[in-house]
Amino acid sequence: MRITEIREKTAPIASSIANAYIDFSKMTCSLVAVVTDVVREGRRVVGYGFNSNGRYAQGALIRERFRPRLLEADPASLVDDQRDNLDPHKIWACLMSNEKPGGHGERSVAVGTLDMAVWDAVAKIEGKPLFRLLADRYGSGTADPRVFVYAAGGYYYPGKGLEALKEEMRGYLERGYTVVKMKIGGASLDEDRRRIEAVLEELGPGQRLAVDANGRFDLPRAIAYGEALSPYNLFWYEEPGDPLDYELHAELSRRYEKPMATGENLFSMQDARNLVCYAGMRPERDWLQFDCALSYGAVEYLRTLEMLKENGWSNRRCIPHGGHQMSLNLAAGLGLGGNESYPDLFQPYGGFPDGVRVKDGFVTLPDLPGIGFEGKADLYREMSALAE
Repeated sequence: MRITEIREKTAPIASSIANAYIDFSKMTCSLVAVVTDVVREGRRVVGYGFNSNGRYAQGALIRERFRPRLLEADPASLVDDQRDNLDPHKIWACLMSNEKPGGHGERSVAVGTLDMAVWDAVAKIEGKPLFRLLADRYGSGTADPRVFVYAAGGYYYPGKGLEALKEEMRGYLERGYTVVKMKIGGASLDEDRRRIEAVLEELGPGQRLAVDANGRFDLPRAIAYGEALSPYNLFWYEEPGDPLDYELHAELSRRYEKPMATGENLFSMQDARNLVCYAGMRPERDWLQFDCALSYGAVEYLRTLEMLKENGWSNRRCIPHGGHQMSLNLAAGLGLGGNESYPDLFQPYGGFPDGVRVKDGFVTLPDLPGIGFEGKADLYREMSALAE
């Protein structure tokens, strides 16, 4: 049993949208295929992965550093002998061999992309959905395929006014979402307040709005926004300041009593530990958004969950960033609080398998082997073209 090839291509996911910090006019992602010599149902097993939106493609790192490291390893050193399968933890250790600790940078994204493909292959070799494999190995033993999802959107578009914003959010609610999210911080506070109030007009009973500043604010502006947001009873106030400015976040948490969310731009268990220890995060009300595809993959995510447990946090307070099926599997298998969703953006990489619909804010994952990419036709066309 061995990995015979690793293929990567850079794919565009560009659009005219912008948040408070960046536009997406040149956004790319890496798509990878980890090819094995294992055959199931007459076909070789191939695992697929890609990195989340918001970070660019990692082709050079994958091709020049991590791909050779993995292919040059003794195949026997990457195998889980007890399960007759590849071992994601051994593969992760191989990828990270000869790497210094800290300074995570972009390598966490490259490793996370490969890690996704490895877990896809491992679950396919075992012949079960990844969320069931995770529940058996690391969870309660019982997976829950029904997962809460919220609709992320509300970006700044050229020429997009309040009516267009309301129409977008209304479309998400009509598709079954009960929580929608919009961007703030890319306009004045007064304009953002008008945008927020316009969206709130569209919400019915049991429906909520979250807002995301994408790390834009210094402390005075974060506090000013917090004071303005307090009357709205938002689902959360997300990433108000620089993701590594724990002091800013701790001070804001003393002034803003409603739920906050952050973590999507933290890329290791150590960073996550610093966040929960020093940033004033409140385990009874706040939300953690670590994205395995950006932070060294599921192997590191499992370490992060163990650390959170030691610090009094429940898995249910984790709702990962990214809107991809890998995090959906983590949520269903490990009892997370839910997952982000991009109903109309970053296609074909976001979304769910064909036929999966949102009902009352939840989706139910089908029993597809691996991560389930083969169930999403437009995405699998891209993936199978790379593998074949």
